[in-house]
Amino acid sequence: MPWRCPGDRDPAPHPGLRPRPEPGERLRAAVRRHGPVLALFGALKLAGFCSFMYLLSSAGDYRTKHPRFGGGAHAWDVLATWDGWWYQQIALHGYDPRLVPVPGATGLITLEGNSAAFFPLYPALIRMTSAVTGLGSYGAGLLVSIVASFAAALGIHAVAERLGGRRAGLAAAGLWAVWPGSGVEWAVYSDSLYVALAAWACHAVMTRRWLTAGLLTFAAGLNRPTAAALIAALAVAVLLSLRRREDGALRPLVALALAPLGLLGYLLWVGDRMGDLGGYFALQSGAWAHSFDYGEQTWDVLTSVPVGKFDYLFAYPFADVISVAVILLACALLPLLVRLRPPAVLVVYTVLTLALVLGSQQIVANISRYLLPCFPLFLPLALGLRRLSLPLQCTLLGIAALASGSYAGYALFELGVP
Repeated sequence: MPWRCPGDRDPAPHPGLRPRPEPGERLRAAVRRHGPVLALFGALKLAGFCSFMYLLSSAGDYRTKHPRFGGGAHAWDVLATWDGWWYQQIALHGYDPRLVPVPGATGLITLEGNSAAFFPLYPALIRMTSAVTGLGSYGAGLLVSIVASFAAALGIHAVAERLGGRRAGLAAAGLWAVWPGSGVEWAVYSDSLYVALAAWACHAVMTRRWLTAGLLTFAAGLNRPTAAALIAALAVAVLLSLRRREDGALRPLVALALAPLGLLGYLLWVGDRMGDLGGYFALQSGAWAHSFDYGEQTWDVLTSVPVGKFDYLFAYPFADVISVAVILLACALLPLLVRLRPPAVLVVYTVLTLALVLGSQQIVANISRYLLPCFPLFLPLALGLRRLSLPLQCTLLGIAALASGSYAGYALFELGVP
């Protein structure tokens, strides 16, 4: 700092220029703005998490299950089973993409499972976090998911706040904590990371930060295949921007060029290593019986569960009842979302995500998890919740958080296959 005589005054700021805030002021402003969101989300998630752990411990079924399939020595070991096991293997050993036939198999499952079915961004972050912190793959994966879940809460809050104000943003972040399927948000799963990327990408489009939107969509494509819906939504937003001549052509077009590279790059890499450009889809179909069937499997479940029949493919009765309720809720909320006339990026992203999930043959018990990325569906409920007093809103969300230990956690990990 230059020397000044006693009594010297700082020069007057240039008209129209604001003095740059000090780091302490920026930190306090960030705490005031984001602190309530993080506190609400964290409190709700912790309540749901503790409820989930209590149910696991009291039932004790995890003790008799295989450590890869919902079992372990402790209740919390369940959080790293199923897909979590695959993500840890990738973080520890990398990929070996292959299409290996099951000898003599003639049914749905004709190929051996392979880690190439799981996208690389999340396990790469597990490996990086493990190297930096010294945590094992389980601890590192859980840390990545928890941090990403808070980032997703902030992104969902930011989107909802632009449409309905701060109270709506708080309610939307709270709904993210208690939504069906939210048990995987604090587990060794990639869902929290994907929703964080998708929410902030949509927010970047809404605020016309095109390069940021393109980069976030690129990263989302390295995390989950349903990023195809986000890529298409960004493309529609770019076309609308070009039509309206809002931001020139360069930045929107660069964003559009960047957006699909993550998804396409991984699919092409896997296909090249397998010697089959469609190898990823062949693996999904042959090893996990997961393929696009135009909604045939979903319709079969929707017409069976209400009459008490569970003779369809991959039946998990309790978890399937929850999934059917989630599907009906999503179908009810979609027209309410459209009625709000939100930005096109939110509508296109939500509709296409719903179409990709509901149009696929899969374990329907997982749909409550697969629809977690449809966070714009929170908006109609969030706008309704904002009319309530804050104590009443927190009470309702708190009750849902405690119940989520069962419907969003235990039903997935122990009564279904997440």
